[in-house]
Amino acid sequence: MARSLALAALSIELFFFRGEESWTVWFVFGLMLGPAVMLVLGWVSLPNIDIDWGSIIVGGLLVGMGTKVGSGCTSGHGVCGMGRLSVRSFVAVAVFMSVGVMTVLLMRLGGVL
Repeated sequence: MARSLALAALSIELFFFRGEESWTVWFVFGLMLGPAVMLVLGWVSLPNIDIDWGSIIVGGLLVGMGTKVGSGCTSGHGVCGMGRLSVRSFVAVAVFMSVGVMTVLLMRLGGVL
């Protein structure tokens, strides 16, 4: 059976780990280990992010809630879902794009961008 990556769902499974999903722990650990090794070897440098930790945490929680409510993340719907011709994914991508465009327009009108 084919399975998409669904990284947000895998991350949630880590909090409710019951033992039978041990591969998810190693998979997510490997995703974090790769960039750490590259940093230690000097192949990459840390980005300079001028955002407070509170905003980062709130943003991460909102993304997590959105992936749960939307039954997947934006790239999952856009790449995998639309590739499988899923009607739900086509609707989800249309909503994501519309809300994104409206957000940018409102922020520009309000002088934020």
